[in-house]
Amino acid sequence: GPPPAPAAAVAGGRQFEAADAVEHARLAPRLRSGAPSWPPSSAEGAPARGPASSSASSAPATPASRTVYSDRFIPSRTGSNLALFDLAPAPSSSSGSAAAAAPPSPYCALLRAALFGPDTPDRLASSAGASSSSAASPVGSPAGGNIFRFKAEVPRNAKRALFAGGDDQDLLFPGIFTPKGSGPRKIPRSPYKVLDAPALQDDFYLNLVDWSSHNVLSVGLGNCVYLWNACSSKVCVRLCDLGADDTVCSVSWAQRGTHLAVGTNQGTVQIWDATRCKRMRTMESHRMRVGALAWNSSLLSSGSRDKNILHHDLRAPEDYVSKLTGHKSEVCGLKWSYDNRQLASGGNDNKLFVWNQHSVQPVLKYTEHTAAVKAIAWSPHLHGLLASGGGTADRCIRFWNTTTNTHLSSMDTGSQVCNLVWSKNVNELVSTHGYSQNQIIVWRYPTMSKLATLTGHTFRVLYLAISPDGQTIVTGAGDETLRFWNVFPSPKSQSSDSLSSIGATSFVRSYIR
Repeated sequence: GPPPAPAAAVAGGRQFEAADAVEHARLAPRLRSGAPSWPPSSAEGAPARGPASSSASSAPATPASRTVYSDRFIPSRTGSNLALFDLAPAPSSSSGSAAAAAPPSPYCALLRAALFGPDTPDRLASSAGASSSSAASPVGSPAGGNIFRFKAEVPRNAKRALFAGGDDQDLLFPGIFTPKGSGPRKIPRSPYKVLDAPALQDDFYLNLVDWSSHNVLSVGLGNCVYLWNACSSKVCVRLCDLGADDTVCSVSWAQRGTHLAVGTNQGTVQIWDATRCKRMRTMESHRMRVGALAWNSSLLSSGSRDKNILHHDLRAPEDYVSKLTGHKSEVCGLKWSYDNRQLASGGNDNKLFVWNQHSVQPVLKYTEHTAAVKAIAWSPHLHGLLASGGGTADRCIRFWNTTTNTHLSSMDTGSQVCNLVWSKNVNELVSTHGYSQNQIIVWRYPTMSKLATLTGHTFRVLYLAISPDGQTIVTGAGDETLRFWNVFPSPKSQSSDSLSSIGATSFVRSYIR
């Protein structure tokens, strides 16, 4: 048979068996209570492997000092010293006078609320049982010791505030975790500036106000054109005087902001250099008044009561380089798309036409409007998206996809649509109206929900222009006033908290001339 084991080995084996027996006796109460036996608490230490000692034979831990662990490998923070992070629990009504005298800083209160959730009555009541059955929590441990524990359910509103950016943030952290501009934008309901504009005509088919890229406003008053500097809020100059036999019917700035086109009642189109106050050119091509103008780089398009649209190339010696025919009545609306590839025209024949750069006949025809189409606006956000508005008998804003030649949607506004302009900063647009409410409406696209309805004009709001920064609009009406409104957010902040830099924040009323 095998040789007998040495006496030392036998003695060592008996020692290990004795240690295992002691370990089993120590852990038996925990196993019977159903609590997991691993990992052991820091107070108990690791199980001993070696000769038995007097410490190994000590009595098992009492239930009051027993640590209850989660059933998953999620760490418990019961023994963590959160006071190192200055996150001591909020002082309760039962706390001593010393704790009540030293309230936590606002930062610590917010951080503790973000990490552990608000101390609501429901949460305190749910943790009362666990608190009563356990020993006093270490410093920095909230009631119940349920920080980051699997067994504790984080309040629903706290989850949303931390991770989802929901609407309940203001309930937990008012004004702290709410992203800037996430809520409904507040649009001032009154203009911040009003200019008196004597002799501003009350004619639906004219376009007498435009805003240049150099922040200069041009206004046609009677037989004169005035320039108003929006930076200094001063009238720069009376640019031109057509004389007693003629009146201004339209004005339009070139993209560079230095040249202004003026359409007259006698059918002429004049080009002025605004920096030198000098007339550069006069083109006598139309037989009747010119009420609509639109620039495309060095190409100027003009629409007239003679039903024609003419393209004037300032580089060519001829008065016009092409003539577009198709409308059966006065052309009162003209707009080039932002890529300068398509021209939209509206007429008193209730028609909306779309032309390309080289066509002399419309490539798209829309006949759904039942009144004159003066209001036209191309979207700067989506290629081929066109908005148009009809007159008193129509009252609708319609949207078209010129890429697929489809009618997208229609919105009945309840009153005559005089102008449309799209914000370049956000996907919103503004419409101005005449009969019968004379209002200005800010819409969110594509839901077409009303963000604001602005009132103040006592006549039809026939004229509309937008500032170069895209934040401010100016409206003109037959009540001979120009009103400036802050309606759109800035390009960077996307918020209307700060007013545009083009005007004063206080209400000002002055004269345009």
